[in-house]
Amino acid sequence: MARVCQVTGKVPITGNRVSHSNIKTKRRFLPNLQTKRFFLAEEDRWITLKTSTEGLRTINKKGLYTVVKELRAQGEKI
Repeated sequence: MARVCQVTGKVPITGNRVSHSNIKTKRRFLPNLQTKRFFLAEEDRWITLKTSTEGLRTINKKGLYTVVKELRAQGEKI
């Protein structure tokens, strides 16, 4: 699967690996993704989200049901 956060939409970004002699080669910075199960009380079921740690903070702040409603409005299948 793609390394994309389902909540925030974070994706890998590219940059340079710089050696001691200042030679630059391409590298990828990956988001800190966690696969986490949440219990959605309104629907009485468990859901699994692949989310970044920033996405976990968003879920803690807004609430799981609000975040899931927003994702479904965007067309995400949950």
